[in-house]
Formats: sequence, structure tokens, C-alpha cells
Amino acid sequence: MQHTEGVTGRRHGPRCRRPGQPPYTPGVTVTATSVDESDQVPPLAPAPRGARLVRLLPALSAALLGVLLYVSFPPRTLWWLALPAFAGLGWVLRGRSWKAALGLGYLFGLGFLLPLLVWTGVEVGPGPWLALVVIEAIFVALVGAGVAAVSRLPGWPLWAAALWTAGEAARARAPFNGFPWGKIAFGQADGVFLPLAAVGGTPVLGFAVVLCGFGLCEVVRLAVERRRTRAVQRSAAAVALLSVAVPVAGALAARPLVSDKAENGTVTVAVIQGNVPRAGLDFNAQRRAVLDYHARETERLAAAVDAGKVDRPDFVLWPENSSDIDPFANDDARDVIDRAAKAVGVPISVGGVVQRDGKLLNEQILWDPAKGPLQTYDKRQIQPFGEYLPLRTVIGAINSEWTSMVRQDFSRGGKPGVFDIEGAKVGLATCYEAAFDWAVRDTVTDGAQMISVPSNNATFGRSEMTYQQLAMSRVRAVEHSRTVTVPVTSGVSAIILPDGSVSRKTGMFVADSLVQKVPLRSSKTPATELGILPEMALVLVAAGGLGWAIGSGMRRRQGGTEG
Repeated sequence: MQHTEGVTGRRHGPRCRRPGQPPYTPGVTVTATSVDESDQVPPLAPAPRGARLVRLLPALSAALLGVLLYVSFPPRTLWWLALPAFAGLGWVLRGRSWKAALGLGYLFGLGFLLPLLVWTGVEVGPGPWLALVVIEAIFVALVGAGVAAVSRLPGWPLWAAALWTAGEAARARAPFNGFPWGKIAFGQADGVFLPLAAVGGTPVLGFAVVLCGFGLCEVVRLAVERRRTRAVQRSAAAVALLSVAVPVAGALAARPLVSDKAENGTVTVAVIQGNVPRAGLDFNAQRRAVLDYHARETERLAAAVDAGKVDRPDFVLWPENSSDIDPFANDDARDVIDRAAKAVGVPISVGGVVQRDGKLLNEQILWDPAKGPLQTYDKRQIQPFGEYLPLRTVIGAINSEWTSMVRQDFSRGGKPGVFDIEGAKVGLATCYEAAFDWAVRDTVTDGAQMISVPSNNATFGRSEMTYQQLAMSRVRAVEHSRTVTVPVTSGVSAIILPDGSVSRKTGMFVADSLVQKVPLRSSKTPATELGILPEMALVLVAAGGLGWAIGSGMRRRQGGTEG
């Protein structure tokens, strides 16, 4: 007996039924009826909690890897943590869509920069700190999208590392003339890759670290693939191993470029840290006290020299803002500096704030004990929101307190600073300038045999800022093979030899002086000679890789459409 169904053209047999539908019974005719609400397929149940956590895992990993990169930076000496940080980032980004990678890269940037730059809000509150990080992390997000795109290419660690360098190059130039703080090179002052700074400066040093990290990611990925499929392309394995081996071998090969031998004799330098009455922005209201502290420490040094306890220096270096009272316009400040110079009997490089021709200048002044002021250098790379206020009208409308903190903008100097002091040529890179490749290099190309980085970090209290800046100066010492002195108002002041080692340093918020004989050098490293060329080459590599990835993606999509 043939059974029929109320729906024409369908034959009976075991089949799936809707919820609420009577079961199939042989010999019983079932007639289709209208579907009511009880017949509807219920909505999918929400994903289990574990599944939701799995979907969040890449985002959480990206943020934590950014924190891991931060931990690799000073004052810690865990430079090697940068390698697993980038290895993990490569793992998280590989094969992602550009939109997903953009978000993951942004989270990585936040994880890295939020703790790294927290010192920017020590005295002015979290607003500027958070605004700075939100903007800077955009560059990291864009790099993340690029890394995901090139991760499908052969030899992707090379293209990805070059993209990171391109991102740093962009960050060092925009907005408001750039903010290079947090360059990967600045976290490597204690690392095995440091000699590469002498080869191609901070771009090559940072590139090598990132390449090695991404290379480790590829090595691990291929090892996992081989275990699963028992087959790995030899060319891919070779590229992965070379991505790790070449940076390490290059660093070892560059070690002979690092030397602390004197080429032009030696000089005995004295670095003065006078300290400040108390930490914070309000110390500027006590400008005379800051000046007096530095003069007093210099006179204490002079007494130690006269007693034969310390060698007489050839010159003395004071920090930035050691005289916020203009000694050209105020006789009392002039007398204090003059008395200190006469007491020690040698020239002093004084950090002053000077009004000249209607301009406010952050100036280094070479003060001779017999002739008074002889040479000056005006800071060229001035700090946005600290020494000048961009978009003053807009920012004033948001918060008038910020405009009152920077009442008058500083003006920029126009020439490199190289003081000729007792036959030694001393290059000057004032505080913030030490973060910029060009601002240090052109003092060396202008003849500097050693470098001084006078700084004022009293505003940032006992934060990590001073250690981060000290690490920059150590990298600069190796990059240009020069002794670098770091006189700071409140610490940490230091004397750094051309091999990047810190020979002497002070504590924080103490009055102290450092005296040491240091080598003078005039030879130029490849990094000094090449200047911006290595960075430009790596940016071109990044552009080539990104272009290749975009072109390959377009061809794949066209092929899929045609198929």
C-alpha cells in the first residue's frame, strides 16, 4: 500500500521533523498545515562562556604582549623580552584580515605605551598622558594591519620588521615634529644587539630586534606544522632560521666598531647635579633656589679639588634649566654663575632660560671664569605641550589651565651646538633632543668629539622617565662612538663611555658631582656617515612588501571572482 503526504511530490520515509510535529507513523497520512509560532525553529542559544573567551583570546594576547614589550625597557635590564613580545605579536597577527589586525595592533600599542609613557601625566594629570598614548598607538595599529597583510608572503618576517621600522620613522616625524620615545632601539642598551647602533643607528638596531622576534615566530610555526604534516618547505625553513641568525651574527660582527679608546687625547669632565627644592612643576617658582643649588655644588667640588681629593676638571657641565633666571638680564644670576666659575677655575656650560629679541630660548651658555659668557646653543627640537603649545586656541577652549602652564612658547634654535672648551669639541643635545636621530648626529658631523645631554626631569618625579632617557644616551654613545655626559637637575646624572657602559652615575633627588677622565674621539661610525639612509632603505623595503601583499590579494580576489 502506497502512502501519500498532503504535500505533493514528497514521499514518505524517515526524516527530520520540526519541534512539536507528530512523529512519522507508517500507514498514517499526514497533512501539511500552516506553521504557527510553536513550529518555529528557536533562535540559537548563546555561545558558551568558554567559546566567548576563546574569541577574546587574540585581543587579550595582543594587549599582554604589548605589556611584555614595555617590561623589556629600562629601568629593567630584560631587553630579551622584546623577542618573545614580537614573536607573539607575529603569531597573533599572521593571516588576519586588515580590520582585525588594525584592532589587535592598537591593543598591542596600548599595552606597550600606556605604562611606558605614564610619566607624562605625573604632574599634569591623566588627560595629556592618555591623549598622547591614544594618538601614538594609531601608528602601531597601522603597522599591525601591514604585518597581517605581508604575513602571507614568502619571507614575511623581513617585510614585517621593515614595516615596524617604517612605523617608528613616521612616529618620529608626526604629529608636531614627532615623538620617537619608545623606539625599540632605546630598550636595547644592555642587549647583545647594541653594536648594531654603530652600523645603522636606531633604525637598524630596532629592525634587527624585531626581525629576530618575528623570525622566532616563524621558526615555532614551522616546527608545529612539521609535527602535524611531517612536511615543511625548505625555503621557508631557511628564511625563518636566517631571520633569527642574521641579526645575532650581525651584532657579533659589529662588536669591533664599539671602542672606548681615545683618539684625540682625554679630558677630565665634571657633571654637576644640584638637585631642586622639591619635585614637581612648582619648582620653577623657586628658580633662584635651583640656581643656588648648582652653584653651591660647584663650589663644593672646587673645595674638594683644592684639597686634592678630586682631580681638577677641564670644564664643568650643568643641566638644562640650572638657571631659569636669565643671567643676561639679571645681575644677581650673573653674579652667582660668575662666582661659581671663578671658584672652580674652569669654564661651565650653564643651562639657562633667556629672552633675546623678543624670543624665549632654552639655551646652553659657555661661561668662562675670566671672560664670562663666550658661546651659546639654542635648543632646536622643542617639546610640544611642554615648551610650546600647538593649537593654542583649541586647547585653551578645552582646558585653560594647560594654556596658563605654557604662557609663552619657546623659539627654536637654528644651528647645531658644538662648544669648543679648552681644545675639546663638545656637542650638545638638550634633553628631549636626545630622542631624535638627527639632533644628535649633526653635532658629531659638525666636529663634536664628545656629547653632552643636559636635561631637566624634576617635573617627572621618581618615574621611569630618567632611566628611559639615560638608555637613549647609552645608545647614542655607541651609535656615534662618543663619550656622552648626562647632567640632570635631579637625577640620574651619568657619564657614559663610547662603548655604552655607564662609568659613573648619581642617585635621584640628591646633590652630587661626577668627575672623570674621558676619551675624545673623532672617527665616524658607519651610522654617523650614513645618517638617514638605512632608515630610508628599510622604509622602501616596507613599501615594497606592502605593495606586493596588496597586489597578491587583489589577484587572489580576481581569480576567485573569475572562477
